[in-house]
Amino acid sequence: MNPLMEGTFPEEVVTKGLEYWAKTAGEKTFLYYGEDEKRISYQQFHQLTNSIGHSLMDQGIQKGDRISVFLNNPYITIMVMFGIWKCGAVFSPINFNYRGKLLSYQLNDTKPKLLITERSKVPVLNEISLEAGGICTVIHNPKEGDHDYSAELAALPLHPNYQEIPLDLFLQGENSNLDVEINYWDTANIIYTSGTTGPAKGVVQSHRWINGYTAGSRQMMSSEDVIYNDLPLYHVGGAFFNVAKAVYEGCTVGLWDKFSPQQFWNRIHKCKATMVTLLDVMIPWLVNPEPSENDRSNTLNKVHMQPLPLNHHEVAQSFGFDIVTAGFGQTETGNPLISIILETEEGEGTPPSLYKGLSRQEIMDQCELNNIPIMVGKQVKKKGYMGTTPYYFDAAILDDNDVEVPSGEVGQLALRPHLPHLILSEYFNKPESTVKSFRNLWFHTGDAAYLGEDGKYYFVDRLGGVIRCRGEKISSYQLEDIINGHPEINLTAAFPIPAEVGDEDDVAVYVVRNTGSSLTEAQLHEWVKDKMPKYMWPKHVRFTDEIPRTPTNKVEKYKLQQQLMAELRLRVPQ
Repeated sequence: MNPLMEGTFPEEVVTKGLEYWAKTAGEKTFLYYGEDEKRISYQQFHQLTNSIGHSLMDQGIQKGDRISVFLNNPYITIMVMFGIWKCGAVFSPINFNYRGKLLSYQLNDTKPKLLITERSKVPVLNEISLEAGGICTVIHNPKEGDHDYSAELAALPLHPNYQEIPLDLFLQGENSNLDVEINYWDTANIIYTSGTTGPAKGVVQSHRWINGYTAGSRQMMSSEDVIYNDLPLYHVGGAFFNVAKAVYEGCTVGLWDKFSPQQFWNRIHKCKATMVTLLDVMIPWLVNPEPSENDRSNTLNKVHMQPLPLNHHEVAQSFGFDIVTAGFGQTETGNPLISIILETEEGEGTPPSLYKGLSRQEIMDQCELNNIPIMVGKQVKKKGYMGTTPYYFDAAILDDNDVEVPSGEVGQLALRPHLPHLILSEYFNKPESTVKSFRNLWFHTGDAAYLGEDGKYYFVDRLGGVIRCRGEKISSYQLEDIINGHPEINLTAAFPIPAEVGDEDDVAVYVVRNTGSSLTEAQLHEWVKDKMPKYMWPKHVRFTDEIPRTPTNKVEKYKLQQQLMAELRLRVPQ
């Protein structure tokens, strides 16, 4: 039995799910875009994305061609994503905060046949026209009255190095189903993830990857659920765990551009969301206001917390969340570890008048069938809880020689799927990284973890030079590469230190200036603003005459970290 083909329709490719719901529940709202108060039904969305698919083929796009998507607007991004999949092409999103080196690197690495972007991105694309120009570029132009319309931006011309086509033309073509055979093993996406010792790597994912990533969470869903999304669609969490997952089950998606702690609950009430993903950085914002007697009067009954905070039970109790889900999510492997946590007593969570979706018992029955552990909120007290694998994955904790370590001992989390094409196919154009990650027939996640005496897996820390800040993973390599481009800087070492709030990191850098330089911290802070997204800006900058190294010339960042932590009187992470 293939566990990924259970459900309402026996298909793995998500576009087939869209076609199914367009036929059987065509008038149902698929997307409610709160920024512009737009609603689009399954039937309308199916036809629009068919038009995009046909138009892409008219532009010469063939099955397997790569298309880069550089958009802020999530409503347009979702339409483009499905249109790309329907013609058999490969969706390759770019972080909409990127500019300069970060942007040109990804475009040059992907080498797309087409770039789809929006008018607000013209200035940053013009900046790199010499480094990454020559791409046929489809541009979304917001209209007057749209929340993201700007008369000033509308007048900006794209550099002639790009060939410009308006996206509107792609929405007016043939809307019949496309005659393109798409199999679960075909490539669906290339999603870039932070490199640690080198440039960012493109993770090549099949259509089955999307199905596998969402399969565990879908055991808890029905078509009555409404999924709230304010996560960016250049990450797998927003694009697939929220949006694609909804299509498999025929759900509605409440969509906004970005997280707002002030507007969060108004949005939940407006779209009547039953499911949401809360990243670590969001949770402190939601619990900061003074408690209210109305805090539990909301429709959310299933909340995924990534990573699971130690105060998950208190948060769930405050807002009446029935179930919190935890797990391990990764661009390479999807969601191979998962658990549900019963946070409130039966009937004491979401008010019955507001409850939608499967009953608690139905959810528990489905989880037991799929080997998903069921825990009680008060029992999950250890930091880093992730649960166990569903029965189509194996996991192990390995030492440096790929020998499995005893329970309780920390090692590297490694995974092995039971089905082909369930995890990444490869790192795009990086065969050495691919072979290294798959050595000895295990995929090495690059994360430290341990197997508890309870048979559950627990996350410990990242391995290598990845910094997690504001929900983003930052490559220390990329950060150092950009700062080293300053004409007065000789060498940079970047590393994380614990953030003041939550379980994420703050960015710290130690910098060696060129001889005779008088560069100040304030000047460096100002310089980086035009070179990298805000979430990458260093919070702590220290100048030094020398960066410590090993006898083999490797930078000893841990010594710098200890030095800064002692200065700030923070506890050095173990």
